[in-house]
Amino acid sequence: MLETQTLAAEHKPQLGEFGFAGDDHVVPYEVAPLDVRGRTVQLGPMLDAILSRHDYPEPVARLLAEACVLTVLLGTSLKFEGKFILQTRTDGPVDMLVADFSTPHALRAYARFDADRLQALIASGATSQQTLLGNGVLALTIDQGAHTQRYQGIVQLDGTSLEDAARTYFRQSEQIPTEIRMSVAKLVTPGPGGAREQWRAGGILAQFLPQAPERMRVPDISGGDGDAREVADHPADNSWQELLALLGTIEPTELIDPTVGAERLLYRLFHEHGVRVFRGVPVADQCSCSRDKIRGILGGFSAEEIKDSTEDGGIHVACEFCSTQYDFDPAEFAAE
Repeated sequence: MLETQTLAAEHKPQLGEFGFAGDDHVVPYEVAPLDVRGRTVQLGPMLDAILSRHDYPEPVARLLAEACVLTVLLGTSLKFEGKFILQTRTDGPVDMLVADFSTPHALRAYARFDADRLQALIASGATSQQTLLGNGVLALTIDQGAHTQRYQGIVQLDGTSLEDAARTYFRQSEQIPTEIRMSVAKLVTPGPGGAREQWRAGGILAQFLPQAPERMRVPDISGGDGDAREVADHPADNSWQELLALLGTIEPTELIDPTVGAERLLYRLFHEHGVRVFRGVPVADQCSCSRDKIRGILGGFSAEEIKDSTEDGGIHVACEFCSTQYDFDPAEFAAE
């Protein structure tokens, strides 16, 4: 059974009506018999535009694509005007990933990497997430804007994937049993003008939210005698264990295949229990940079800093996220 429910009061589905969210929409869902809520997404043209703009090497593009999936799955849960920011800082060849989501729908993302170190790893075939990222931290930040305090959760990246780091974040920071699966691929589509490559990515997040809090309890971390291994970090509740088993049946291709889509995937997983699917939340490739913002920053520079920033008679600033270039005449800041 698949039940649809709109999040907007102005539209009420008619009998037999069902709309598929399609690419670049985060789809919230609820499986009431299992006490599970979550979101799923397939990113297509929007993700391809973000990655293609910088012509990232393939291993870097895959990493940043996962960061985008994780960011929109978490950012679209915000119930207020604000921003969700994912950022890594590590000692690996890809030493920084940044993806931020501004409500209600704007996503931007950027990766920084050492080309020589990356090429050496590619040549050796050692391009796992662990070797690309190395050791460092993953910071997940919620920013509600001016006059409010930021909330930030930090997770160690010490040979773990972004998926595993996200699970650790929820276990430590929110203490909500959470499972997440993500997949990234480059699709090749034949056409009259030759084959076309397009990046796609998808993910599903599920959280266990029973009314009785004791059902959410997870075992403590074992310790003593040098034993730092963890015991199972999920509750033994049958509903949650069944959810984990169901998510374990997902093939990576199902998360990105446009012929499957979010709704068909949710039906395949949960039709025996009944799943309520809410209207998809659109996400867009939209940078928050502007000429006015950059001019405001330059306006705070000293005369010496303006002089040092001048090249070929002008000041040229390129946004790292969207690659838009802004050009200024140094004379604009002479009297400031």
